[in-house]
Amino acid sequence: MHQYIEIMDTTLRDGEQTDGVSFSTFEKMQIARYLLENLKVDRIELASARVSAGEEETTREVFQWARERGLDRRIEILGFVDHTHSVDWIRQTGGSVINLLAKGSLRHCEQQLGKSLVEHLLDIERTVQYAVDNGVKANIYLEDWSNGFLDSPDYVREMLRALKSLPIHRFLFPDTLGIMSPAEVRAGIGDALNTHPDLAIDFHGHNDYNLAVANCMAAVEAGVRGLHVAVNGLGERAGNAPLESVVTALHDKLKVKTGVQEIAIMGASRLVETFSGKRIQSNRPIVGQDVYTQTAGIHADGDKKNNLYANPILPE
Repeated sequence: MHQYIEIMDTTLRDGEQTDGVSFSTFEKMQIARYLLENLKVDRIELASARVSAGEEETTREVFQWARERGLDRRIEILGFVDHTHSVDWIRQTGGSVINLLAKGSLRHCEQQLGKSLVEHLLDIERTVQYAVDNGVKANIYLEDWSNGFLDSPDYVREMLRALKSLPIHRFLFPDTLGIMSPAEVRAGIGDALNTHPDLAIDFHGHNDYNLAVANCMAAVEAGVRGLHVAVNGLGERAGNAPLESVVTALHDKLKVKTGVQEIAIMGASRLVETFSGKRIQSNRPIVGQDVYTQTAGIHADGDKKNNLYANPILPE
């Protein structure tokens, strides 16, 4: 288990895929600034390449701000296996890191792309090489990795074996549909690291079974170097792993370090709540307004008698 875990916040990319959420340029700028300068996450995922002209302009403005402060290489863009187009879009907006979206399961490769693994790997190699040749660092998502490992593990193993020879910096393992248990996360990551012990893996969890935080903890125990999170757990369906809960659990329960400043978590939560329009439940762990208040008589009595019901998690 690594003693320092990188936190990559995807509120502005995956989080914006929440139904009804669309951030303006001003809102994206304010959130990006807070995440990097106040909360101090290691990296942020800002956008998907080639989405719209408006997204392109917003991305360009955020990169200009970040470059003036030496923060631009901590901003990443999701791109596609399209040989040159996503890389060119990223370069034109001022970016230098692509998170390439590849297919991490046999079903996705054959049924969505209509290609064999060999064909898909050739497309990936061409895209990665073009990125590197043009000064863009390449990370790679194995989309639907969770189903891939559970249903077609040999496909995942062969894919990793082939990709290992390419100039890829990080391998991003998403539980795309939030289907995994902590035991399955440990098994899947362990399977990869047993064969490739030097592989730099990020885990990207979704919360469909309400297991995203537990799965992030399991991923860290299994040896990942980074986790993907979103403020307030924003994201499609049941959302992404919530930054506030994941970071607190890592610090308090696993005793590993991150760069995140806990004192800034509440501010990030309120900022994203305001701009997203998605209200925080009053009993939401860590950031809900009621979670530091006890009203039951026996609890109130115990608190008066040497804080017998004191919670180790403090609002600050």
